[in-house]
Amino acid sequence: MSDRKQLGDLLVEAGIITVKTLERALARQKGSGKRLGTILEEMGVITEEELVEALAKQFNFKTVMNIVSYPFSRELLDVIPEDLAVEKLIFPLQHKERMLAVAVTDPFDTETLDYLAKQKDLKIIPVLATRKDILAAIEKHYLHGKAREHTLSKILVVEDSSPVAIIIKVALEKEGYEVEIGHDGLEGLKLAIHQKPDLIICDSVMPRMDGFGLMRALKANTATAHIPIILLTSKASGEEEQKALESGFLDFIAKPVQPIRVVSRVKRAFDLLKRMKS
Repeated sequence: MSDRKQLGDLLVEAGIITVKTLERALARQKGSGKRLGTILEEMGVITEEELVEALAKQFNFKTVMNIVSYPFSRELLDVIPEDLAVEKLIFPLQHKERMLAVAVTDPFDTETLDYLAKQKDLKIIPVLATRKDILAAIEKHYLHGKAREHTLSKILVVEDSSPVAIIIKVALEKEGYEVEIGHDGLEGLKLAIHQKPDLIICDSVMPRMDGFGLMRALKANTATAHIPIILLTSKASGEEEQKALESGFLDFIAKPVQPIRVVSRVKRAFDLLKRMKS
């Protein structure tokens, strides 16, 4: 079932947004990698809290707020693997008998809920929460605390080839940047949520989650949507560059990796970001 049928049409039917507003949101969503709810929030049509409240009222969902303040046992957290919690933005709230209450941002994501029910042989009870509440809980209980403060520009390199990742890391550290490495897309997503880097460089082809999937996951979360991303790819063609830029990447670096080129593109990216903020 599409986002429009799952969420957009339901919001229209509930009188929360108009058909024209939905059409504008869907047009902006196309190619952005962002969820419809995120687009509607960016348009100023509805806040995240208002969206949760409206959906809960209209469709009789329970809600939960300030999840991070509650204690959760290790046994409960283990019911939902860390990777799944981070990738799908879900969080276990209570496990009782054969039922599991799960905090979700999108209760119409039946694919994830059905998968969890089948894997754990449990009845899943979705409970609505905002993305920021779920992210805060994930940071504290799965990723063990919020990101530390840093003064240097921090760059996250997500690359499954260790030699390539090390080449990039060494080149950038020589220029004074602080560099963290993630060895696949899903690890990169967790590090991005945890570390809040100033820039991400990611490979296009990686295990568990490719570069385009990582970009979509980052752009779908308000906590990481602002982070600029540069794509690394061995497909050095005009079509690939166009695809990368249209998909939301800030820039494009062709392989094989040349340290001088990487440093040049990173400096260019930060200069561009400064001009955009000024």
